[in-house]
Amino acid sequence: MSVAIFPASGGLGTSTYTHLLNSKAIPASEIVLISRFPEKTPKVFQDQGVHLRQATFEDSPAALEAAFKGVKTLFLISYPSHNRGYRTPLQLAALDAAHRAGVKHVFYSSLAFALPENDTTKAEVMGTHLDTEAHLRKIAAQDPAFTWTSVREGLYSESTPIYTAFIDLKDPSSTEIRIPHDGSGPGISWAKRDELGEATATLIAQYFKDPAAFPWTNKIVLLTGPREWSLAETAKLLSEVAGRELTIRQVSVDEYVNQPQVLQHFGSADLARTWATAWEAIREGETALVSPTLEQLLGRRPEEFDVTVKNQYASLLAK
Repeated sequence: MSVAIFPASGGLGTSTYTHLLNSKAIPASEIVLISRFPEKTPKVFQDQGVHLRQATFEDSPAALEAAFKGVKTLFLISYPSHNRGYRTPLQLAALDAAHRAGVKHVFYSSLAFALPENDTTKAEVMGTHLDTEAHLRKIAAQDPAFTWTSVREGLYSESTPIYTAFIDLKDPSSTEIRIPHDGSGPGISWAKRDELGEATATLIAQYFKDPAAFPWTNKIVLLTGPREWSLAETAKLLSEVAGRELTIRQVSVDEYVNQPQVLQHFGSADLARTWATAWEAIREGETALVSPTLEQLLGRRPEEFDVTVKNQYASLLAK
């Protein structure tokens, strides 16, 4: 009963397989790591006997099906883009390839936009996740032997720059966070990425140990931090870190999009504009719900958002 992670790279994928292998909850010989550059897998894990395969979302359906052969449980990590029109077809094709290859259970890394039972969202970035969850339900309806679990991973504490217009904390002249939001609640229940990886590894291990008793079959799991932070509170925390007062100035979407650092990050005004729908979703409360499940899976209280952020910026600001 092999367990695969695809793509086994990036922050969440690396965190998940690191915790999975370190816990020894699943023998290394049962784990398949599929990535664009499998040779970059740390030697310490290669030496444990994990199986390495090469594949990408952009591969042909036949190549993806071959990469998933022999795998019974797959952790499919979402494609790193918020462009729904490009991202959705890639993910659905990967799911279809996995199903044809004989995968029986898919864990999917969704996102904690939209409330747990909702199938609508204001955020473009959440659109593909809803499309993928719908496709998982469709496959399961057609094939009763196929099951799934969608893990709505909380918004990463480490991703604050993208929600605060990439303000430069080292530049003393930067004092305004110009976003299409006034900073008031509802806010975001931020979660530390490595703890999300640890909790996801625990879910996979629980399923591997006893699929029949697994409580999240054909369900959505919401993983969030221990409390909600408004964007204004987030800006106040960043003020502490930067050592100067930072304030949120609500601007139009056009003004937000045309900031040089925003255009530089997204690469085009169109992509920046579709990303700006995230603030509509935040305003609607889509990211504010606090769930106890992350704490239950970790067996401890998740790290507080302010601790993660201060640690994140400590080395940067010391330079």
